[in-house]
Amino acid sequence: MSGHSKFANIKHKKEKNDAAKGKIFTIIGREIAVAVKEGGPDPNNNSKLRDVIAKAKANNVPNATIENGIKKAAGDQNSVNWESVSYEGYGPNGTAIIVDCLTDNRNRTAANVRSAFTKGGGSIGTPGCVSFMFDKKGQIIISKEDCSMDADDLMMLALDAGAEDFSEEDDCFEVYTTPEDFSAVREALEAENIPMADAEVTMVPQTYVELTDEQDLYKINKILDLLDEDDDVQNVYHNWDE
Repeated sequence: MSGHSKFANIKHKKEKNDAAKGKIFTIIGREIAVAVKEGGPDPNNNSKLRDVIAKAKANNVPNATIENGIKKAAGDQNSVNWESVSYEGYGPNGTAIIVDCLTDNRNRTAANVRSAFTKGGGSIGTPGCVSFMFDKKGQIIISKEDCSMDADDLMMLALDAGAEDFSEEDDCFEVYTTPEDFSAVREALEAENIPMADAEVTMVPQTYVELTDEQDLYKINKILDLLDEDDDVQNVYHNWDE
């Protein structure tokens, strides 16, 4: 897993979100609604909700917004039934892209995602066409600037809690887990007040594609920007080596 730091990408992503907080609030709000519907409003008894709350805090979502989202989801019996749907496709030079959505209208979402790929010179593929190039992993990113714990102690803490890999990059530490062990590892770090720049179950590319042609760079950014503007899109995974 080591050798490819995600921290710069995360900082860039958060800078974009700071300019448009409505997007991240929408993403978190929908994930809270789904988690509450599946497991109830008490995070002590709902590990999925605990993970969403941790993700919200890592993205600077205010506690009041989180609490209001939980209360709304728990009290609204007529709330929207969000449906999970994923799309896979290709960007320039064979880059692999996975798009995870939560939607109340599959036709609208499919049309918007397809349009984003088309406008960026990419194409939608069949389910499974690129997902085999990724591994589903729990990923926790810890900024060195924010962490006072010694690297060896942090590594032992993570591994003892169930992490399967730990790496030290120039500006951060990266912790990887199986999806099943993610909550336990995150909670162990949280118990030691380790600040996390990012914490979520994600799709990690097995290999990366480097783009150097200006037109290819324009196209991949076009696809990603259009997907980022779509409120139905929750997460976008790709193997472009940014």
